[in-house]
Amino acid sequence: MEELIDVLDENGNKTGEIVTRTQIHKEGLWHKIVVIAIIDKEGRLLMQQRAKDKTKNPLKWDVSSAGHVSSNQTSIESAIRETQEELGIEVNEKELQYILTYKDNVKIDEDYIDNQIYDCYIVKKEKIDIKNIKIQESELEQVKLCNLQQFKNIIENEDVMNREKLYKEIIKYLK
Repeated sequence: MEELIDVLDENGNKTGEIVTRTQIHKEGLWHKIVVIAIIDKEGRLLMQQRAKDKTKNPLKWDVSSAGHVSSNQTSIESAIRETQEELGIEVNEKELQYILTYKDNVKIDEDYIDNQIYDCYIVKKEKIDIKNIKIQESELEQVKLCNLQQFKNIIENEDVMNREKLYKEIIKYLK
């Protein structure tokens, strides 16, 4: 069954309507996304490369994990779920450090419009062992750890998802 998502107004309030993920994008309805940046004690950011068959931004690099907030889930519950599903990494509510919320709207094509409100979190982990990460192959191609300079280089080369507001916060955090 296709994922169900709460429709929001432009201010992030639930409208009471619940629709499928396909419908939310086809109609360009506002909805919530969570984005999680996992950083190890050495200050390295875990990054993922999106799967080649993704509709939006295939093969672009992104922060550790991201995904839609499912209907009847909080942003925190969805962040925990997405991190587990995409990476096989367990995080708990206490580890999720909220950093910002921002809105974006992008029209990919006639049938795919992103009107999204992003809740962004940082998770600090003692150690991230790339060999133990179990990537969700339908979502990701690969993962890698990047120090601050490597992260800046990826951003400068435009090999990343467009998350400028979030990246500025991560760079401040990594400094």
